[in-house]
Amino acid sequence: MNTPHSRPSIDLNSDLGESYGSWVMGNDEAVLDLVSSANIACGFHAGDASVLLKTVTAASARRVRIGAHIGYNDIAGFGRRTMEYDHDDLVAETIYQIGAIQAAAASVGSSVDYVKPHGALYNRIAFDEAQASAVIEGIRRINPELPLMALSGSQIVDQARSAGLTVIQETFADRAYTHDGRLVSRTQAGAVHHDPQVTAGQALAFATGQSITSIDGTPVNVHADSICVHGDNPKALELVRTILGVLRDHDVEVRHAR
Repeated sequence: MNTPHSRPSIDLNSDLGESYGSWVMGNDEAVLDLVSSANIACGFHAGDASVLLKTVTAASARRVRIGAHIGYNDIAGFGRRTMEYDHDDLVAETIYQIGAIQAAAASVGSSVDYVKPHGALYNRIAFDEAQASAVIEGIRRINPELPLMALSGSQIVDQARSAGLTVIQETFADRAYTHDGRLVSRTQAGAVHHDPQVTAGQALAFATGQSITSIDGTPVNVHADSICVHGDNPKALELVRTILGVLRDHDVEVRHAR
């Protein structure tokens, strides 16, 4: 956490390990050279066993913090389709996915340091207490000391903290926000930023506690412990490099969220 007299710092993360078989998504190894945390797909919304192990190995070699990027069991929809779940099934699938990446990490002498839900699950638990409770229970049954990375300012932040979890509040450098600090739906034009300078400017504002400009042009403040750039953004590598340059120019350190 930054104090008035400390050098500003921020965690920079990206969603990685989302290739599947011969289908390649993003440029994971190049992005891993730049970020401090990697949200690695666990095989349900994207990725497979080989991709998971390869990505975990690459992250570990670079001392990049490893996060379990869990999602709905929906590889055809890339985990971005809303799904209904029985509570126990979602608990089980949370445990299953975290267990898979924990085994992969242990095999290379590393560990999983946090859990970040993906896509539709991530957005659903931001407001749905029922599905959120299942994810929280799954994490707690694996390890109650395992932090949850969640949408900044959403209801799950308080819900997870009340259940005893540490929460890393996340923002998105490459996503537009509404005037009340929510993400603009991907169905709406302008929901995803592709301009590196716009993305870097938003990241700098998050990192230094300044307001960003919402999609309707009004200022909005959003708390950030970690900033994400989506690995499936076609310009992910360029965006991350630009963000790092702007942060460096403003003496902001990139390091793991505490």
